[in-house]
Amino acid sequence: MKDFKKYYSISAAPEELYQALTIPATIELWTGEPAEMPLQAGAEFSLWEGSIVGKNLEFDPGKKIVQQWYFGDQPQASIVTILLHPHKQGTSVELTHTNIPDEDYDDIIQGWNEAYFDSLQEFYS
Repeated sequence: MKDFKKYYSISAAPEELYQALTIPATIELWTGEPAEMPLQAGAEFSLWEGSIVGKNLEFDPGKKIVQQWYFGDQPQASIVTILLHPHKQGTSVELTHTNIPDEDYDDIIQGWNEAYFDSLQEFYS
């Protein structure tokens, strides 16, 4: 199991970025894929036609999203924490993803960099 932490800069206010990460219609605009994202702790979500599935654990509007991502049977939960910090050019995003299975690590990191944050930066530029 591996952990990943990285900061990203997005040219949008934290509140806007939070909506882009949590509102299904907005998620679909920047991903081009259907999204299921109930905004209740304990509710399951699905992104990119089921390529990413998990459970929402915590929401703090405009500031924080915490999710558990499913990778089959694994001893420790894979937890994603996204913290949104105001920045003079928009938002500084602090991403922490823990307990990524070794065999999925490279694909997950590529997904964070390209599918998630490159797409969001493009969406807001």
